[in-house]
Amino acid sequence: MLAEFSAFPLDKGARGLSRFVAQSMKIIEESGLDFEIHAMGTLIEGPSDKVFEVIQKCHEKMISQSDRVVTQIRIDDRKGASGTIKGKVRSVEEHLGKELPKGSD
Repeated sequence: MLAEFSAFPLDKGARGLSRFVAQSMKIIEESGLDFEIHAMGTLIEGPSDKVFEVIQKCHEKMISQSDRVVTQIRIDDRKGASGTIKGKVRSVEEHLGKELPKGSD
């Protein structure tokens, strides 16, 4: 399963939310699942039970520090698929015949 999710507090202001995201990243890293963070969320790949468990832990950590949290989840669940975090991008690049730019600092 591939899941893209974001979780953020609504009562902590418009700036300075990265400290909350960093706490979620610790949970994700400790899970051992493949992941990729980007500007608008995080992709996680693995067995559905593990993916949901990680997202739930991230949400619970966030809500423990906030009165209101929004967690958004998009799921791509394809039987027998793995390695899709990088594979989906590679497939598009193959059709284009070139590498696409990756995030920069």
